[in-house]
Amino acid sequence: MTFSAEPAMFADFLAYTLSGARPDPGQAQGEIAGGVRYRWLDDGVVELTPHLPRATGDRQPLPSVLVSAGVHGDETAPIELLSRMLADIARGDLPLACRLGVVLGNVAAMRAGCRYLDDDLNRLFCGRHAQLGESREAPRARALEAAAAQFFADASGDARLRWHIDMHTAIRASVFERFALLPHTGNPPSRAMFEWLAHARIEAVLLHTAKGNTYTHFTAESFGANACTLELGKVRPFGENDLTRFAAADAAVRALVSGSGEEDAAPMPRVFTVIGQITKHSDAFELFMADDVSNFTPFAHGTVLARDGDYRYTVTHDEERIVFPNRTVKPGLRAGLTVVEMTQETLAGLRR
Repeated sequence: MTFSAEPAMFADFLAYTLSGARPDPGQAQGEIAGGVRYRWLDDGVVELTPHLPRATGDRQPLPSVLVSAGVHGDETAPIELLSRMLADIARGDLPLACRLGVVLGNVAAMRAGCRYLDDDLNRLFCGRHAQLGESREAPRARALEAAAAQFFADASGDARLRWHIDMHTAIRASVFERFALLPHTGNPPSRAMFEWLAHARIEAVLLHTAKGNTYTHFTAESFGANACTLELGKVRPFGENDLTRFAAADAAVRALVSGSGEEDAAPMPRVFTVIGQITKHSDAFELFMADDVSNFTPFAHGTVLARDGDYRYTVTHDEERIVFPNRTVKPGLRAGLTVVEMTQETLAGLRR
């Protein structure tokens, strides 16, 4: 069989994207190994659909799985994993059993080797990009929203078949090296998501309790996707990642897109719920912890964690843990989240 795909695009999708290459009009869509159809939609954005037999009488609806990485340009390991997975699908080494959307997020920042150029892309979704028209990230947020809308427009109406896995690495070390964040939807989390996270060897899950402006908040709210943000280790430059440390998450993503999920006895992750936010109001902001404090570090009742003029953040529970502390954010932005453990209550209330 002769494929119309440009080999360089799928042989190394990361290198192809970083180079700024674009397929010729005749190669923007076509067919690769196994009869998989593809559509190149934008820099770092491609959609693949598996070959389907002609008989349609009892065909089950396909899952639609959006997998993204590089929303922060310096979080390179998941980008490399996603590029490798795409190459394996293109060669026929990994079967495809779903509609698959592949997104490399902040391509301009990836090329510059930095987290973002002007503004954190993962704070510009749910339309917030419209408030920052001068930001170089705003057009990309708008484009990624449009790409997700286009992808899920053709998805099954069954929300259980809509997934979004957004892969990241953390700036700092963590008590739990591999953890996930689930956006607030107003509904209990799904058992299917937690079982998948266990398969990915995710150690902890953080449940948001308010709407945000992240990519996964956008897809969960707008399209009903089972969405999660994965934090899989620490930020490192391209080519310096030990990808074996990400093997379990990589295997879980591959199982999801290939339909090869198997029974897995992995333990469910621990669950933490957001109960507070530390906000930087001005440049006088003080965060009373070391710059290298690990995510999920616990603090005891009565501990003052931050101060900014008359503003104080004081621990009010017996124990609160800090996640994503960052004293260098712009005034008005989140400088940290505080969480408490809610494992038993959450696991008991998972929905089917």
